[in-house]
Amino acid sequence: MPGSEWGTATEQRFNVNLSILFTELPLLERPAAAAAAGFTAVELWWPWVDSPTPDRSELDALKKAIEDAGVQLTGLNFYAGQLPGPDRGALSIPGAESERFRANIDVAADFARSLGCKALNALYGNRVEGVEAAEQDALALENLVLAARAADRIGAVLLIETLNRPESPLYPLVSAPAGVAVVDRVNAATGLGNARFLMDLYHLSMNGEDLPSLIERYAAKTGHVQIADNPGRGAPGTGTLPLEDLLGRLRKAGYEGWVGLEYKPGDRPSAAAFDWLPAEARAAR
Repeated sequence: MPGSEWGTATEQRFNVNLSILFTELPLLERPAAAAAAGFTAVELWWPWVDSPTPDRSELDALKKAIEDAGVQLTGLNFYAGQLPGPDRGALSIPGAESERFRANIDVAADFARSLGCKALNALYGNRVEGVEAAEQDALALENLVLAARAADRIGAVLLIETLNRPESPLYPLVSAPAGVAVVDRVNAATGLGNARFLMDLYHLSMNGEDLPSLIERYAAKTGHVQIADNPGRGAPGTGTLPLEDLLGRLRKAGYEGWVGLEYKPGDRPSAAAFDWLPAEARAAR
């Protein structure tokens, strides 16, 4: 997809996911690398996969790296287990993982607040053999209510994400309606109205869903959008997904939020993986 086709990209607000792009660099060097590529906003999965409660020095070092780079943190995942890796979240998994998620809630929320981040993503977690789905769903709702209240405390939204069945066969939220149903349950339980759908166009396309129809139905409940091309989860233009058209549909449906670039750079440095996007469209307005 040549950059010239993205002439309307200046109407979007893009951010770079530093947990999938610039991963050839140490974590603390990635914010500056995104800034050097022309971006002013970034997002992250939970960076410390082995620790929901890292030392204050680690939190402070990342905060300083983000501030020194002059970029805005616009999205952060709660602790989600080994991600990247076999896990897809912790909040619906009984026992130690649920406890780790709960221990992380205020840590993640306070870190987000310290940087003015207004969106926290809570990955649901895989189904566990030997545990009833209803038991996992009840635990998930309990933990999502806690997360929604913490997000509300800092003026943020809580995001619920749909993944795709081929790559996440044990993850129960593998359709847009399934993700939106959890959003609705959380909002009904809290009365806060701050749970929102994370619409990842790559995952939804991998599920074979009708993307224009989903945009029309769910744009009003969407708190964040992420993109990658399909097949391959590469940059726009490396696959066949009509991403510019889809983002245009989202705009027309009233979505004015961030579009997270959550794709793999391929066999090139991450800095070279943005040639589809004109330089003037990278800095958020």
